[in-house]
Amino acid sequence: MELNVDKTKCKKDGICVESCPNKVIGLSDGNGFPRIIPGLEMLCISCGHCVAVCPHGAMNHPNVPVEDCPPIEKELVINEEQAAQFLRARRSIRVYKDTPVDKETIQKLIELACHAPTGGNSQLVSWIAVTGKDKVHRLSELTIEWMRSKLEESPYRFIYPPEFLKMSISYWEGGEDPVLRKAPALVVAKAPEMVATDPTLALSYFELAATSMGLGTCWAGQLKAALLEYQPVREAMKLKDDNSIFYYPMMLGYPKFEYHLLPKRKPAKIKWI
Repeated sequence: MELNVDKTKCKKDGICVESCPNKVIGLSDGNGFPRIIPGLEMLCISCGHCVAVCPHGAMNHPNVPVEDCPPIEKELVINEEQAAQFLRARRSIRVYKDTPVDKETIQKLIELACHAPTGGNSQLVSWIAVTGKDKVHRLSELTIEWMRSKLEESPYRFIYPPEFLKMSISYWEGGEDPVLRKAPALVVAKAPEMVATDPTLALSYFELAATSMGLGTCWAGQLKAALLEYQPVREAMKLKDDNSIFYYPMMLGYPKFEYHLLPKRKPAKIKWI
């Protein structure tokens, strides 16, 4: 693998060398232009840092073509106050409008979420998208079935106290949906256990991007628990029996209500060393 360096633009300043995560780029002894150090090709993770950091537009990576890397537009960079309000205004949405979310919008959100960090730039996160209230409702129904089965186990062994499961079942029997909140859509991020943090990072990007598009999300912890051990739920989502895969689901829909204030949170707990 070779870097395609525009020698008419390259200043040989070594910025790409210093920015390379695995230090696989060096300046050639002969002409001083950057190159991948012989023998270290397999250590390149194709992260694109070398392409993105070059202020001269001289670098081109075979796996990260410069023509596929749009420039950062300074007028779109948000300031500290804007970022603070945007992050603090994110809410977990549990009441949705009866409005479907089109597949194009979900596709756009997932593509943005694919820019979340991944271990070693492995980019192993993949997605399941569930659209249609009937399909989402069925997943809630199966999760309630699983809760009933958990209550019948003796001795009871589960992270949720039995009172919580009984409350959820009671709400369900009363016509509510305590599992997926009658959301019109659902996404599931999944990846191998060796990069189990990556789906969580991707979903964090997903929910922030959704907020910017006027959508709301909520982490579906009860469905997540059912996914771990209840076969009918896994079958409904067409998941293979593979314990090496980590899953996490997230509700998606248009919020029924608008929020007007930024709720206070507990002070940060910090241990300075």
